[in-house]
Amino acid sequence: MKISLLCIGKTDDKFIQEGIDKYLKRLKHYVPFQITVVPDVKNVKNMSMEQQMEKEADFFLKNLSNTDFVALLDEKGKEFRSVEFAAYLQRKMLASVQHVVFLIGGPYGFAPRIKERANASMSLSKLTFSHQMVRLFFVEQVYRAFSIMKGEPYHHE
Repeated sequence: MKISLLCIGKTDDKFIQEGIDKYLKRLKHYVPFQITVVPDVKNVKNMSMEQQMEKEADFFLKNLSNTDFVALLDEKGKEFRSVEFAAYLQRKMLASVQHVVFLIGGPYGFAPRIKERANASMSLSKLTFSHQMVRLFFVEQVYRAFSIMKGEPYHHE
């Protein structure tokens, strides 16, 4: 199985990118993982919220195939404990899912057509995080999930 993270806009803060890189390096021992950053939508001052979400949807759909299992990272999605998320990913692997793609939407969330395309929706927390921090937290949680699956001591419970 391959896992991808699709997100809007580049990571501006160096410390966040360093953290992401740290976990990407660790993850390569477990699973093919890639982050694809689609550009920020241009001229948002002249767009409504719906128009901006639709432009973002265009970017997302260009980076998805029909066979991808798509999971939205959304504040209204299902919450998992880390061990539950590990079991979730393991079930996807056992079901022979080839490619799981997680999406981080823009500031207004996801356009209706992206929600319709999605196979699942999950939340990292009830708290609100910046889109930049979500990337770091998510990559760390994927690493944690694989260390749990392997029975390694990274996760303490």
